[in-house]
Amino acid sequence: MTEPMTEPGPVAVVTGAGSGLGAAFARGLLDAGFRVALVGRRAETLEQTAAGRGLVLPADVTDAGQVDRVFHAVVDAWGRVDVLVNNAGTFGPTGDIDEIDVADWQAVVDVNLTGVFLCARAAFGVMKAQDPRGGRIINNGSISAQVPRPGAIAYTATKHAVTGVTKALALDGRAHDIACSQIDIGNAATEMTAGIATGARQADGSVRPEPTFDPVHAADAVVRLAQLPLDVNVPFLTIMATGMPFLGRG
Repeated sequence: MTEPMTEPGPVAVVTGAGSGLGAAFARGLLDAGFRVALVGRRAETLEQTAAGRGLVLPADVTDAGQVDRVFHAVVDAWGRVDVLVNNAGTFGPTGDIDEIDVADWQAVVDVNLTGVFLCARAAFGVMKAQDPRGGRIINNGSISAQVPRPGAIAYTATKHAVTGVTKALALDGRAHDIACSQIDIGNAATEMTAGIATGARQADGSVRPEPTFDPVHAADAVVRLAQLPLDVNVPFLTIMATGMPFLGRG
């Protein structure tokens, strides 16, 4: 783990910071000396993650007005935004495409794609205008941004779309010293993946348990990405449980 900084650290915004990977990311950045704004829907879980550190900002990432207010609050408090960790997401409905309700599809799109867009949009504007300018946006993709799981069309489609957002931001950000990375995580042990260790549906129709790993390792990777100088970028990073069947999927 990187030693905390003695001077006031760079400013990071983490969405979905109340639980799971977002909580691990926020804690990792706080431990590394970042000033962290924790964003999520539930104030109580954000407070638990922050444990008296950071700036707790309850908000819904699917609401443009709420997202803008978050970034205004961060700039008011600390003067800038150096890192955005776009983490908020949901797995959504499962089943064949004809079994998926349109409203459930839209709800996944709203969080996993539009939420990423809205937060990146707000961060990008701040990073362009601040002095010194620039910053880094880290999108939480997924192994499913590369290869789908069976019966997960909404999650898969939105995570593939996040890859397009990452590529576009990495390109468009160059002129403004804004770098963009994506971390694709496979089977970190969180609430969202709790069932995988006991049984996950496979492409051949079988259900088998899969290995998981401690989210602290994904958090360490995010901290290292956040600490990179802006003239260096890691566009895509995959971190996964060694024995998961990802490399055999498809």
